[in-house]
Amino acid sequence: MPLNLEQIRSNQNKYSPFLKRMETIWSDMGEKYQEAADYYGFFCNGCEDNCCYTRFYHHTLLEYLFIMKGYIALEHEIQNQAAERALEVCAKTAEYDKTGKIVRLLCPLNYDGLCILYEYRPMICRLHGIPHQLQRPNQGIMYSPGCEAFTKQCEGKAYIKFDRTPFYVEMAKLESQLREALNFAQKFKMTVARMLIF
Repeated sequence: MPLNLEQIRSNQNKYSPFLKRMETIWSDMGEKYQEAADYYGFFCNGCEDNCCYTRFYHHTLLEYLFIMKGYIALEHEIQNQAAERALEVCAKTAEYDKTGKIVRLLCPLNYDGLCILYEYRPMICRLHGIPHQLQRPNQGIMYSPGCEAFTKQCEGKAYIKFDRTPFYVEMAKLESQLREALNFAQKFKMTVARMLIF
């Protein structure tokens, strides 16, 4: 896919205001998430079913640029280590995909159980864990359960409404505006590992 991301990354004056606005969305998202987590008494401190082993795909240029912002602020040695890890993850993923074997590989940004770019993490990493609902166009409301750690910690606790829809809508609007400003119309679908080596 001929993404000219290097040229886009060099145009920081154009995309920086959009990242600022995204941070506001994520701040609101974090508050709502924490309200729900506090209600359940849920806390994430690492588990066997660690979501950092899940192959999440990210679909916005916003998230990519924000991760890159954090990545280039890392010490050069850490950047190289993370890139090497990312190459290994991508190679193993491609290898296992050819055989049809399901594999869980640790995100290259996870060091000793902690994300080294936690403040720059994508949206799904910020929302994962607790039960939620999502209103999809012409599909009604879809409900999803919490993660395995949530089930163990909070089993039996009554559901409290946590609607991801407003955040998805706001992110979609902002993504559309960013793409228009950058004249970028291609589809975007990458894991964090892929982002680090693209």
